[in-house]
Amino acid sequence: MVKSVLVVDSDPVQRRLLEETVGRLGFNTKSVSSGEQALQILESPQVSTISLVVLDLTGSNAGGIPVLDHMQGKTGIPPIIVQAARGELDTAIDAMRAGAVDFVVKPASPQRLEVSIKSALKIKALADAISRIEKSADGTLTFDDLIIRDEAMERVVVLGKRAAASTIPVLIEGEAGVGKGMIARAIQGESDRAGKPFVVVNCGAIAKTLVEATLFGQEAGNAPTGKFQEAEGGTLFLDEIGELPLSAQGKLLRALQDWTIDPVGSNTSLKVDVRLIAATSRDMIQLVRESRFREDLYYRLNVFPILMPRLRDRMDDVPELALHFMARFAAEDGKRISGIETEAIRLLKSYAWPGNVRQLENVVFRAVVLSDGPELTVADFPQIAAHVAGFETRVPSAPAPVSHAPTFKGPALLGAENVIPHTIEVPADSGRSALGIPVVKEDGDIRSLEDIEADMIRLALGRYRGHMTEVAKRLKIGRSTLYRKMQEYGLEPRA
Repeated sequence: MVKSVLVVDSDPVQRRLLEETVGRLGFNTKSVSSGEQALQILESPQVSTISLVVLDLTGSNAGGIPVLDHMQGKTGIPPIIVQAARGELDTAIDAMRAGAVDFVVKPASPQRLEVSIKSALKIKALADAISRIEKSADGTLTFDDLIIRDEAMERVVVLGKRAAASTIPVLIEGEAGVGKGMIARAIQGESDRAGKPFVVVNCGAIAKTLVEATLFGQEAGNAPTGKFQEAEGGTLFLDEIGELPLSAQGKLLRALQDWTIDPVGSNTSLKVDVRLIAATSRDMIQLVRESRFREDLYYRLNVFPILMPRLRDRMDDVPELALHFMARFAAEDGKRISGIETEAIRLLKSYAWPGNVRQLENVVFRAVVLSDGPELTVADFPQIAAHVAGFETRVPSAPAPVSHAPTFKGPALLGAENVIPHTIEVPADSGRSALGIPVVKEDGDIRSLEDIEADMIRLALGRYRGHMTEVAKRLKIGRSTLYRKMQEYGLEPRA
């Protein structure tokens, strides 16, 4: 479900102006004329549809301070921005003490209101991200903590909450990157096993010879404990269960039938108390038909299936997911990025996202690392804009050829130092020439390794037209290392 900004103002004219201003910023609005009506919404299930509250302190009907006092200390309340007349600054300060995140002086300009709203949403997104990380770590994450706004996810939430009320085995199906692991954690957090161990096993990342020992443990004296034993009393999450070798499927079937495991090399069976949740991005029926997955095990796992929709089928989740990732990465990198412009949000909602939520996360990560502005714009998502009609993207051009043969007295400067590298034309045996990077300055001193490395990255960015994957591949470094070095040297893909 799409979230809205709740406007609380007793003046119908001012309320209408606020609705139009907030609407132009790309948000939906819900309006009420009194504090009592606002409290009815904030204390009901409708609060889950509210991203932020704009609360007027002027007039007796709005009841701004009583609303703040009543909601102070309660959980799940959206951030509140208060409006105050010029003569009510003392009241505005009291409102900040009572829990408001910001205040604006009436009549607030659209620009001031936009800054306040985006800053408040960024703070909330960062606080929510920290809360999710903490709850994921201690096994108390719930569905209320997840970023779920689109109606396509409502069935997932309903099924997940029902699954949490029992110990029935659950199979979560969906494409890679849709967030199956988060749903599994929310099922645990909503169940009576909340706070207990949540052990994750990626069945596709374990060597076939080690699968049984990893899952069930082994008898050897210093051998690590098996994952079933680690998850005792809690939940075992088997990700990519379709990759589990046939040799281990029989033992897993027995474990699910009587909750008994046989460690490798042991003659003694062990009873375990574990909740099992499995996930897959494969077509399990097809695997069964191909005899690559046991049919009896499939039906034992598929008692309670949950199908996760693709991100392109739940596009109303994209803006808040993007804001969530932006706030987290900006905090990690120490960037002061307050939001994502409306046109950039429209771009993100127009893309098909074949890599789902994981791809969106990586795209926002790159945009944050390379952005130098106060908010992310369309220009920060060139690889997405290139695939969406109606959006312009700048593709870096290849470096211009050198028309003269310089000597080694100094580098031939092709352009501004922070855009194009120092290069020289180096004659080759074939008679053709190639661009090279000099190691000696005009005064004869050796150039620093940092200067040479920065020139190498500049040259690669131009040669491969800013395609970061290709640049990293040619330089034989990881993409994250490339982004970090570009940030250190103040580099951006050439326009």
